[in-house]
Amino acid sequence: MIRISTIFVGICMVLIAASLGMVLYVVAKISGYEAMIVGLTALTIMILYNAVSLRIKDRAEASGQISDLSRGTTDLARQVAEYGRRLAALEAKMNTAQTNNQERIQGVMGEIGELGTLMRQLATSVANHEDMLMAPPPAPPAHVAIAPPAPPVRPVSVMPEMPLAVTIAEDTVAPPVVAPVAVASPIVPAQNDAQFAATIRSAIADNRIDIYLQPVVTLPQRKVRFYEAISRLRDDKDQIIVADDFIGPAEAAGLMQQIDHSVLLRSMQVLRRLMVRNKDVGVFCNVAKATLSDPQAFAQFIDFLDANRALAPSFVLEFKQSTFRSLGPVESEHLAALAQRGYRFSIDHVTDLRIEPRELADRAVRYIKVPATLMLDPNQASLSDIHAADLSDLLGRFGIDLIAERIEGERAVVDLLDFDVRFGQGFLFAAPRPLRPETPAANAAPASSAKAPTGPVGAARPAHGAVPRGEQPRAGGVAALARRATGPN
Repeated sequence: MIRISTIFVGICMVLIAASLGMVLYVVAKISGYEAMIVGLTALTIMILYNAVSLRIKDRAEASGQISDLSRGTTDLARQVAEYGRRLAALEAKMNTAQTNNQERIQGVMGEIGELGTLMRQLATSVANHEDMLMAPPPAPPAHVAIAPPAPPVRPVSVMPEMPLAVTIAEDTVAPPVVAPVAVASPIVPAQNDAQFAATIRSAIADNRIDIYLQPVVTLPQRKVRFYEAISRLRDDKDQIIVADDFIGPAEAAGLMQQIDHSVLLRSMQVLRRLMVRNKDVGVFCNVAKATLSDPQAFAQFIDFLDANRALAPSFVLEFKQSTFRSLGPVESEHLAALAQRGYRFSIDHVTDLRIEPRELADRAVRYIKVPATLMLDPNQASLSDIHAADLSDLLGRFGIDLIAERIEGERAVVDLLDFDVRFGQGFLFAAPRPLRPETPAANAAPASSAKAPTGPVGAARPAHGAVPRGEQPRAGGVAALARRATGPN
């Protein structure tokens, strides 16, 4: 448009100048040369005037644009200054709030420290008082021992031949009563491995395989999410043989497959009974490497699991870390067969944090149990591939949940929460409780007793008054509280 208008104006100026020359030549009777000079002069004047007018107009437009830009810059500077003032005020408020929160936290921590000191003093006094009450009577017979009082516990009842009754009740603190109880001395492994293997074989034949349940709770809510089925044997004198003592000899004698099969049957029954009340509960069942590597035993094992495939999402098979690291072709094939049927795995007895989460996830591992002492040990940072504080996040990226086990103190829980640990297991939350045959007392227990305790409880006394081999008798609920309060944590 600008070019067309300029051409039009130029044509008009030429026409005007030519018209002026013609008028002077015709009307004024001047010569053609003079008329042409006058016309050119008029054309020059019009061209100069038009150029000056255009320049003045452009200068006015540029001045207006500069003024607009200046006003916009001024407004922008004002807005930036306003935002800076607001940001400074916000930073001041945040600093003030942070200072106030730190002061509140320091005050709360001081009060907690004072309360902890008072609790330790109180626990120490209670422990001393109970120790005095639990002093043995003078000159007891050689076959009689004084058993410390245990808190009343409603047993968890399960037997393969009869209906299940799972009742887990909270401990109640009762006044300590000292009474002589006949307790056989703990069984000591025989020097002859054949004799100890015969003891294990007899326990299997007579169905003296006991199942203990220990809860796995969520942190920090401490809500029961899983139970671990722990197997123990009883000899012909009803003395307890713990798993750490009988697994090695049983594997050497080829008896571990039978024990695993019995534990599997009863653990599945426990899970069925628990899911009647809570669909979100699960059970961990330990499996030995001998069962995984024996084709004949594994055939029976997988047939039973295949028949109970509907419970696979809540039934977790647990293996040792050393077992997973030494899997052969047969074990790997059997493990893959279980994974194809929907079963998921857990790893316990972790001795170091050199973990490959991608490899474990590919093998259907969904849980890893790491001792709390191992995670909180500062010396492990230099020996591991990853810091313990980042372990939960790393495992979570591959769908694996970290469970801190063997937790025995509240301070360990606080430190583990800083590591973003979601699950915990240990004597702080509950001791393993035995499954016993259903009794009228168990039937009369209220429905609320079926819930596992979410706080610290005392250790459950073994069945038939026996003391687990390799374990010391535990005192009652008050003494247990005192021991935990005055412990290293």
